[in-house]
Amino acid sequence: MTIRLPGADGALRTYEPRTEPLAVTPGTPFTSRTVFSAAHVVADPFADVSPDSPAAVDWDATLAFRRHLWSHGLGVAEAMDTAQRGMGLDWAGAAELIRRSAAEARSVGGRIACGVGTDQIASGSPAEVRAAYEEQLALVEESGAQAILMASRALAAAASGPEDYLEIYGHLLRQAAEPVVLHWLGPMFDPALAGYWGSADLEAATDTFLDVIAAHPDKVDGIKVSLLDAQREIDIRRRLPQGVRCYTGDDFNYPELIAGDEQGFSHALLGIFDPLGPLAAQAVRVLDTGNVRGFRDLLDPTVELSRHLFQTPTRFYKTGVVFLAWLAGHQSHFTMVGGLQSARSLPHFATAYELADGLGLFPDPKLAEERMKTLLSVYGVNQ
Repeated sequence: MTIRLPGADGALRTYEPRTEPLAVTPGTPFTSRTVFSAAHVVADPFADVSPDSPAAVDWDATLAFRRHLWSHGLGVAEAMDTAQRGMGLDWAGAAELIRRSAAEARSVGGRIACGVGTDQIASGSPAEVRAAYEEQLALVEESGAQAILMASRALAAAASGPEDYLEIYGHLLRQAAEPVVLHWLGPMFDPALAGYWGSADLEAATDTFLDVIAAHPDKVDGIKVSLLDAQREIDIRRRLPQGVRCYTGDDFNYPELIAGDEQGFSHALLGIFDPLGPLAAQAVRVLDTGNVRGFRDLLDPTVELSRHLFQTPTRFYKTGVVFLAWLAGHQSHFTMVGGLQSARSLPHFATAYELADGLGLFPDPKLAEERMKTLLSVYGVNQ
């Protein structure tokens, strides 16, 4: 069987889907790396909502996807930008997501860390930003999850310089009950975060970021760097205090960063591990044996798909992630909160399907093919 797919030039090409998925089975816990997948939310397709309405979430399907990730040994990074925080999922929805997912994690013994931000306010003074962070930190800690202090749009707008970041993050770290993960999300993921840490100069911003950590190393489990700049991540990683981990958030260069070098390596907290979950888990288990080449042989071929999904405008990568979850059978529909399923083009979807199919990511290749053909027919492409 073949399928006709549109290319970027508008012409149709013929593709022959694979017939068997990659053989992957759940295995033992990881021993060499700590690995989180930032997970997407599944929208309720029958909710009568508009793009401006509060998110309508299918909780059963959303939690089932988290169980899928846990079953392969991955931790879940909850209520992050992959879950459309600030792009369809407001704080009320994120709070409910955190409560439900943390409870589910306890029931199955899964690892979970949850995003702490300030998205209950659109803007405010530094004091108001700090109070917003405190409210969210309290909820995450009460849920029993590890906290991830995310970058704040409101802080980026309110801060007059590095001193505001030092003061607010220092205050939060002092009151945190357990060590947290600090998340530096670059403007390619969210343009409102340009100049974070008090400077548009990345060298100066890096110094401030590291100053925060150096002042409170006992309260920082690790950092997540999402700048899509492998060398900068390596440079930051080498300057971290002993015991503070680097969790790569680089969806362009993750295999080499996780593999590491003679001076260290990165753990992982990645949006691309949402669609790659089982394959990524298998690769990490190979790495656990000391087989770096085998790890790279498994994971390197996935980079082309990741770079495609995260191409500019990078913030719309969630659309491709949810699209692949639908093709893989993890949800019954291709609908997203905020109507974000419209954020990528049909040629983009076609290439994503072809690359994912080539990797063997679909548990049922025939189902994925049928769903891809259904989408194509909606766009007027008859097979």
